[in-house]
Amino acid sequence: MSRNLRGLSSRKGLEDSLYENIAGAVPEGRNHPEERLKAIAGEFMTGDAAVLSASSFYDFLQPAHHAKKVYMCDGTACLTSGKSDEVKRSLLKSYGENEIGVVTCLGHCHSNDAFMVNGEIRLCHNGDHPANVRVSSNTDMPVLITPTGDVGEYYKLARLWIGRAEHALKELEVSGLRGRGGAGFPFHVKVRSSRDAAADRKYVVCNGDEGDPGAFSDKWLLEERPYSVLFGMLMTGIITGADTGVVYIRGEYPLAVRRVREAVSQLGIAGIAVGEDDDPVSGFRFHVVEGSGAYICGEETSLLNSIEGLRPEVRTRPPFPAVYGLFGRPTVLSNVETFANIHYILEKGGRAWAAMGTEKSPGTKLVSLDGAFNRAGLLEVKMGTPLRRVIDEMGGGTRYPVKAFQVGGPLGGLVPASKIDDLTLDFESFAREGFLLGHAGIVSVPEDFPMIRFLEHLFEFTRKESCGKCFPCRLGSARGLELLSGAVAGKEKIDRQLFDDLLDTMQLGSLCALGGGLPLPVKNALQYFRDELKEYFTNEEA
Repeated sequence: MSRNLRGLSSRKGLEDSLYENIAGAVPEGRNHPEERLKAIAGEFMTGDAAVLSASSFYDFLQPAHHAKKVYMCDGTACLTSGKSDEVKRSLLKSYGENEIGVVTCLGHCHSNDAFMVNGEIRLCHNGDHPANVRVSSNTDMPVLITPTGDVGEYYKLARLWIGRAEHALKELEVSGLRGRGGAGFPFHVKVRSSRDAAADRKYVVCNGDEGDPGAFSDKWLLEERPYSVLFGMLMTGIITGADTGVVYIRGEYPLAVRRVREAVSQLGIAGIAVGEDDDPVSGFRFHVVEGSGAYICGEETSLLNSIEGLRPEVRTRPPFPAVYGLFGRPTVLSNVETFANIHYILEKGGRAWAAMGTEKSPGTKLVSLDGAFNRAGLLEVKMGTPLRRVIDEMGGGTRYPVKAFQVGGPLGGLVPASKIDDLTLDFESFAREGFLLGHAGIVSVPEDFPMIRFLEHLFEFTRKESCGKCFPCRLGSARGLELLSGAVAGKEKIDRQLFDDLLDTMQLGSLCALGGGLPLPVKNALQYFRDELKEYFTNEEA
């Protein structure tokens, strides 16, 4: 069924896309316009159920969303900072209780006081941290935070690689660039798979749906370095033979959407990525797609379904996107930070970029520090840097006692303060110690924040954001939340064996990293904070 719907959606492509028709059918402040959605179904010949199902999936397209006037953040960093109540009290001075909604994360984890109103992000200015993101680096030759300068000069590099696609791919391979979105998959493998796939059309897709609370590195790049991201996509297209790039940006990042659209327009004015001829540089075309509120769209196959106007549930794999991606065509799909590295690699050489990191985790990595840090903000760090240096020297330590750091988002490992000296900032070190580097966003858990409440929050997040396609995630997250909430309320202790079985089922049976990744931080907490949690469990010897 999905392939049939995908084929119908592809008839009009990206210029008059099914998704953007669906999103545009729900104007601000109006109820769900089912008649317009049914008309769209007729125009695309997809059937009413498919269009209504897709529309109902997104938070921003729900009638309840448009009944709200302002939205505060309920992400992990804002929760643990203890400032959520302060923000709400501030908003209640201007809005009624029923006019205040919540969104999962607004990407201001460094300040913890953001809210969204009329499509704009504003801050309560609590005075603890500057409104602008503080940016610093521990390398003499920063890759990602360096300004791109004149657009024409910056993009001249692309023409030097025309006709040398295999050499460019070799530089990517030599660099050892691994995906910066969390999984750390070798980027050159995706590129070669797409390049070698036979197809009449290919795509490059940038995943800017950075929904993990604690992460704001992609947001910063899209707002402050959009040309580096777009260059990486263009070069990927030149290497693979793709002529179209899609930048998918979450709707919670309105400034990023505007900045990237402005950058695409400026490239057109400069004669770059105009999309009107067969030249690899000027013939490339960009499309910017704004999300409608769904964390799961950060998962690559869900994101592809979203662009296509289908219900953005996770696809089973294989086939993988590099072979069967957007509209069923070969697609290189990677995250914002990954693409932003490509200019440096092709200008300075893959070996120069790799030399800044370790053998298996080469290059640099952006690290997001939440508002608990004295120097909260964004760091560009050489892979292999001791975590202790990142936290104490570069981050200036924390403003209050912290017992653990969750690194890599709500599905990332929970690192107790006692383990900091055992870790370096790279994929291998974190995996070896039973954690996950992921996107390297760091959320601090205060000494006085109950760990049982933290676990309840993780299950609540997963239950809310699950696409619902697979039972282990959909039911497991709800059941886990039920057990934890009952224990917190003092109704019934949790059978430890039952809880362990639930975690194993989610980890082994879920289709994607949402349900499959949740057990990692939970198991970390059960291991390192057993004394704090034991009062909520029975059969603790299990």
